[in-house]
Amino acid sequence: MKIKAYGRFKKSYKNLPSDIQKKVDKQLILLVNNFNHPSLYTKKIKGRQGIWEGRVDIHYRFTFEIVEDTTFFKGCRKS
Repeated sequence: MKIKAYGRFKKSYKNLPSDIQKKVDKQLILLVNNFNHPSLYTKKIKGRQGIWEGRVDIHYRFTFEIVEDTTFFKGCRKS
């Protein structure tokens, strides 16, 4: 699976604290290797066709979509 990041994701990632950036990096690697890894808690977002959410930690989430064989990361935010 290929991964790409939208500009919005890059901007939100850049504004995260460095410890959270490290957690995001770890979770994105898990996502690419095992979409169903238990610590990701991946789920479809209701009302948003094709948009998924994954957990960074108890306070942070990231959003993504899968188009063919590429995962596009959309954003990362504090929940």
